[in-house]
Parts: sequence; structure tokens; C-alpha cells
Amino acid sequence: MKQYVIVAQDGRDEAALERRMAARPEHLAGAKALKEKGNFVVGGAMLDDNDKMIGSVMILQFESDEKMQEWYDNEPYIKDGVWKFVEVKPFRVANI
Repeated sequence: MKQYVIVAQDGRDEAALERRMAARPEHLAGAKALKEKGNFVVGGAMLDDNDKMIGSVMILQFESDEKMQEWYDNEPYIKDGVWKFVEVKPFRVANI
């Protein structure tokens, strides 16, 4: 499977955390479904100095770029405008 690292920063406006919290249950349900299908490797929230969630890092794996794009296009944090600055890069988890 092809692996990807997603580094996504939330918006920086005053409503950013509120948007995240509103979309979070659907986002976490999706991550759980990815894990059950073997697509979720690891992930979590990036935090600021006050432990406030300000973004996410995920390592995911899919059979193809098209499957990854399908996930991306349907990710609640994308659809609901939580993530504003997103980098998706090919990745390979070290086999150690």
C-alpha cells in the first residue's frame, strides 16, 4: 500500500477551534473506520503552547492515489473548513 503523511494546520481565526470541535465527532468516526480497514497508521492533534488543538498529523495508507484522494475529498475537516493549510506527501514508515 502507498503511505502518506498529512500535516494539516487549522485556520487561525477566532472560530477555528469551534469549527474543529463541531466536525470532530465525524472526523474521529472516519479515522476509526480507516483503522478498521487498515488505512490508518497513526495520527493525532498538533497542540499550541497552551495545549489547544491547532492542527493534525496523520499517516495513512491506501491502495492508490485515487483512494487517498477519495478519502481527502470526504474528510470532515476538509469539507467543514477546519484544515486551512494542508500538506500531503508520499511517506514510508520505517521497517524497524
